[in-house]
Amino acid sequence: MKITVVGTGYVGLVTGACLAEMGNQVVCLDRDPERIATLQNGQLPIHEPGLLDIVLRNTRSGRLVFTGDVDHAVAHGRVQFIAVGTPAGEDGSADLQHVLAAAQAIAERMQEPRLIVNKSTVPVGTADRVRELVTQVLQARSMPALAFSVASNPEFLKEGSAVQDFMRPDRVVVGADDPQTAQTLHQLYAPFMRNRDRLILMDVRSAEFTKYAANAMLATRISFMNELALLAEKLGADIEQVRTGIGTDPRIGTHFLYAGTGYGGSCFPKDVKALIHTAHEAGQNLRILQAVEAVNERQKQVLVDKIVARFGLDLRGRRFALWGLAFKPGTDDMREAPSLTLIDRLLALGAEVAAYDPVALAQARIALGERTGLRLLDQADAALEGADALVIVTEWKEFRSPDFAHLAATLRQPVVFDGRNLFEPANMRALGLEYHAIGRGTP
Repeated sequence: MKITVVGTGYVGLVTGACLAEMGNQVVCLDRDPERIATLQNGQLPIHEPGLLDIVLRNTRSGRLVFTGDVDHAVAHGRVQFIAVGTPAGEDGSADLQHVLAAAQAIAERMQEPRLIVNKSTVPVGTADRVRELVTQVLQARSMPALAFSVASNPEFLKEGSAVQDFMRPDRVVVGADDPQTAQTLHQLYAPFMRNRDRLILMDVRSAEFTKYAANAMLATRISFMNELALLAEKLGADIEQVRTGIGTDPRIGTHFLYAGTGYGGSCFPKDVKALIHTAHEAGQNLRILQAVEAVNERQKQVLVDKIVARFGLDLRGRRFALWGLAFKPGTDDMREAPSLTLIDRLLALGAEVAAYDPVALAQARIALGERTGLRLLDQADAALEGADALVIVTEWKEFRSPDFAHLAATLRQPVVFDGRNLFEPANMRALGLEYHAIGRGTP
């Protein structure tokens, strides 16, 4: 099938590459010439395990093409995926200017019937707006009879495992209002579901809502556990043991029940805000999600509060080693990362910070810029030199089994603040390390 994907960001690039991997002829369009040049040169603008191999294999075969030529891209694809960003506005609403601009560009150039699929995360009713816009443009072009349809196909990709998520989906949600659209998308996704059909067909508005509902639920689970973790510390309970106790209940499950420093990234923060805004416009107050957002903002401060409790409010002359900058392992994404809040507060209190991340240093330099007292280093051990304590923010695998003796000997003081609960408190104490974790109080 001939496919066009508008947007070569995280979702668009993974979508285009994986569809090409299944034999489709895919053109990926982006208006950023630098990004297109990067992709044409066999490099990726993002870090995602396994993606580069797929991109290189399919560009060499000719099944995957990157271009800035809008005319060529619109003429190519029978199916036109819109996979552009929908950043949060100042009021929390999703900014749809890029989605609508993509739809208009398609409408202005289409000469044959097209299926336009919203892959971007968009508020309920966006497909209707796209349909109205395309209709208006076609009427202005004196082509009102040119057939087209609009569908919703939200993505459920996890950064760090997006390729696997796309190639082996646990579900494919399709919002379609006519049988032909549903059949086309079912044909497109059938190769990804050979052992069991996982396509869930629904109306377009329900599909748009499903994406927000899923992210809101996951964000809620994270904030719920973080809220309980703070209480566990007060009561002398261990949130990790509590997590095991409730996670084995099949009605609850184990996913997204890890206490930590709060959620970040490109999805949860903006999608929770967008859903709250949508509800407000509909005259409804989403109190649970408002609390989820408030708990998450507070949780980003927890590690600093622990540091202040240990070292005092005046951190001048103190240096902290920070391991992990990306909002989660497996990605270089710094958007809404808890590390940003932590670094800002430590620097504001007079501390110096030496930070390391296996893959996110380039993005961290963009996000943080030049700041007095901050050094970004390319070796974990180098960050420890002269530091009063180690602060772990992102749970990269390489942090799980460090040389504890070397760590204790290198730090000025053998103090570890663990924002991801990587270690057992009793073991750390036995190793002579002062250990501060999240919600792991002892009686």
